[in-house]
Amino acid sequence: MAPSDDLAIETPLRTADLADAQALVGEAGWNQIEADWCTFLDLGCVYAVRESGGRVIATAATLPHEGRFAWISMVLVSSEFRRRGLASRLMRRCIDDLTAGGLLPILDATPAGRAVYGKLGFEDSWGYQRYRRAGTAAVSAAFVPGDLTIRPIDDAVWPALCAYDARAFGARREGLLARLRGRLAAADLVALRGDAITGFLLGRDGRMAGHLGPLIAEDDAVAHALLEHALTALPGPLIIDLSDEKRATSALLAQHGFAPVRPLTRMLLGTSRRFDDAQRTYAVAGPEFG
Repeated sequence: MAPSDDLAIETPLRTADLADAQALVGEAGWNQIEADWCTFLDLGCVYAVRESGGRVIATAATLPHEGRFAWISMVLVSSEFRRRGLASRLMRRCIDDLTAGGLLPILDATPAGRAVYGKLGFEDSWGYQRYRRAGTAAVSAAFVPGDLTIRPIDDAVWPALCAYDARAFGARREGLLARLRGRLAAADLVALRGDAITGFLLGRDGRMAGHLGPLIAEDDAVAHALLEHALTALPGPLIIDLSDEKRATSALLAQHGFAPVRPLTRMLLGTSRRFDDAQRTYAVAGPEFG
């Protein structure tokens, strides 16, 4: 069904619209909170479709990374306005804007979305799995290899951490990392061998669960030390989006009460070539952020 005339114009989301946007998140059963929307408003763009009374009834967001590529996410449509072509229209607006700006569009798709996005020219790059743990007791102790130090992230290590992340992610994203830092303080950890960064973890609070990620590490020993150190102080519900390649880490999560929820596929427009470091990419920041 074609969009109704009074729903045909996409306009930027405003701070005053956050309650409407968050209502769409609640209806979809997603985990984002207003702080996540504010990240898009500050660093990217959110398009909104409004009904005649001004209420936001559909959204789609873009988040650029260092002028190289950009995420498309937060494609939400209120149930009463579905099957009117709004999601497709918003997707096309995002794709057109990004490609016009010389940015490669990227998205992370559920199995249902993967078939839809494939028809738009997106190609599979690599997969990851969302794991969830219910509210259980925190891990009693964490194993840390003798040559490794795990400590909270502070301002002294921050510039080097952002540079380390850029080499693993494929672009600088310190603006995003800064907005994650502090939202789940017990997860803000860096791993050091001597003075050299060998990994880090961040997290954020959510509507239903805390979200761990990104998790970037040189090897399994570092990744597992970071995770277990965080889990000693995080007893509540948690989710993490873990690369399919990290089987040993998947087994560790299972030992600590995490269970798989759903697979996701990273898709790039017109190419399947990944840009990040597969070895060091353990968990992503989330399907909305990259």
